[in-house]
Amino acid sequence: MALNLFDLRGKRALITGSSQGIGFALAEGLKAAGADIVLNGRDAAKLKDAAARIEGADQLAFDATDHDAVRAAVDAYEAAGKAIDILVNNAGMQHRAPLEDFPADAFERLLQTNIASVFHVGQAVARHMIARGRGKIINIASVQTALARPSIAPYTATKGAVGNLTKGMATDWAKHGLNCNAIAPGYFDTPLNAALVADPTFSAWLEKRTPAGRWGKVEELQGACIFLASDASSFVNGHILYVDGGITASL
Repeated sequence: MALNLFDLRGKRALITGSSQGIGFALAEGLKAAGADIVLNGRDAAKLKDAAARIEGADQLAFDATDHDAVRAAVDAYEAAGKAIDILVNNAGMQHRAPLEDFPADAFERLLQTNIASVFHVGQAVARHMIARGRGKIINIASVQTALARPSIAPYTATKGAVGNLTKGMATDWAKHGLNCNAIAPGYFDTPLNAALVADPTFSAWLEKRTPAGRWGKVEELQGACIFLASDASSFVNGHILYVDGGITASL
């Protein structure tokens, strides 16, 4: 049956930044499709709480911006006989300020958290996937991979880079049996967007601007993630899948 293509039983998925928000929702979706889950985060207490809400979930604590720490954690986990079949690079942050006043230290944090982490974790995990001749890497991009808004130019730059790094991963690693793709969420009600959700003026603008007429729900990203993590996407590579209520399709 065609539905069997989406079955993730026997697969193990590592999701970075998965103690809350989109990362946790994606972990729940992959679990529902049969995958074993490995949660990641820097806050040990939040990570422990998240793991308690997903039956059988492992915790792999490391700072995704620290190349050496990432490599050590991934290599040790793999050496324990726990192969990572699916990687979701979800760790990310936001900082809003007019570009002319944007703090240099905030810009550097955005670069490290939103794009360097994708390189660090992607490379560490891919080395093991390449040796096995198979693997799925899903990077979390953004509607800002294609669009821009005032006060978030550096964030837009990092998410544009995630889109192109995804294409680069596919170009280098597809020949080794890896599928490397990205999900680009539109505006979702998450902790990262809490200030915008609480702003009635912005919410009214967003509902008018988005063809679907509303904020997205994090659960609505699960289907895209399951598709890209499964055999159903076996010939999909270097693709950026926008899940945005139509916002990138409409002026």
